[in-house]
Amino acid sequence: MYFIVRVTSSQEKITADILENKIIKQGLPIYAIILPHGMRGYLIIEAENELTCRELIMNEPHVKGMLVSPLGESELDKMLVAKQTVQKVDVNDIVELLSVPFKGYKARVIKVDSAKDEITVELMDVAVPIPVTIKANTARIIEKAESV
Repeated sequence: MYFIVRVTSSQEKITADILENKIIKQGLPIYAIILPHGMRGYLIIEAENELTCRELIMNEPHVKGMLVSPLGESELDKMLVAKQTVQKVDVNDIVELLSVPFKGYKARVIKVDSAKDEITVELMDVAVPIPVTIKANTARIIEKAESV
């Protein structure tokens, strides 16, 4: 059974580590602790039953409580579906920046670092071209570079 536990926002990793140590020390029948990406302030715990999960989280720092109803496996699958990359950015593509401080500016991609999911762009329509490195998901492709 999967249970959703509310925790202090930005303390999910620390809380998971504390709970993991408690599981090891006490030998509780907990099978997994999941830190769902994009769900700040929550952990998902796979446990034998509700009582075991409540025993795990009782009197622990950063734990605020547990949602009443457990999740089924199909509900969990819907929550954890990996989001596919919508766009593939290439060198010389023209993009629009979506985040501050350059929101709305157009730029030409001069370098792509797929390992870090970052792109380096050169701002257009400015007196001096400025190279800026940003996350790839903070830019939207306006015009694809022509293939040679």
